[in-house]
Order: sequence, then structure tokens, then C-alpha cells
Amino acid sequence: MTDFVQVSTATEDREAAEKLARSVVAARLAAGAQIIGPVVSVFWHQGEFGTGEEWQLLFKTRADRYADLEAHLLEHHPWTNPEISAVPITQGSDTYLSWVAKTTGPDQAV
Repeated sequence: MTDFVQVSTATEDREAAEKLARSVVAARLAAGAQIIGPVVSVFWHQGEFGTGEEWQLLFKTRADRYADLEAHLLEHHPWTNPEISAVPITQGSDTYLSWVAKTTGPDQAV
């Protein structure tokens, strides 16, 4: 079985989140994207404590596509140093994970 990950990042507004999600899915780097927001973030940034609203993006993809997805996010993300993290998907329905594998497979690359 192919290993899968859920990759997350965030943007400052919905428009940027949708633009980034479309570019990732169109490039077949993720089978789909979910945009959640706004969410409230509490953080340290450049030595200062802060809070703000963000729009969270969640991508489902094959683990072997992570490096390409990360590179794409770094190139197209509106922030200089965005959060990009991945967690393994340890369980999932066979039909769903098969769809993720097929949609993001090497023969589907654009």
C-alpha cells in the first residue's frame, strides 16, 4: 500500500487560500484541498507574540509526492516562511485512499 500524508499550511485570507489550493490540485500534487477559516492563530513571529486570523489549507497526497508539494507551496505561497507540515494518514477507506493514489500518481503529473 502507498503511504499517504495530510499536509497543512495557512494564508492570511480566503482568496490566497483558494488560489494556492487550485494551483496545488491542478498540478496533481494533492488529490484535493480543504480550506478552513477563518481560524484564530496565536504565535511567536520575529521575536514578537501575536494573534491573527488565518485560513488553513489541508491537502491529501501520497507520501512520495510530499517533496514536490512542499516545493510548490514554497514557490507559490504569499508568505516568505510559511508553515508547511505533514502528518501521516494511518487509516482510511480503501476506495478513498485508492482515489488519492490514482489522482496524484506519477502518470498523472502535469
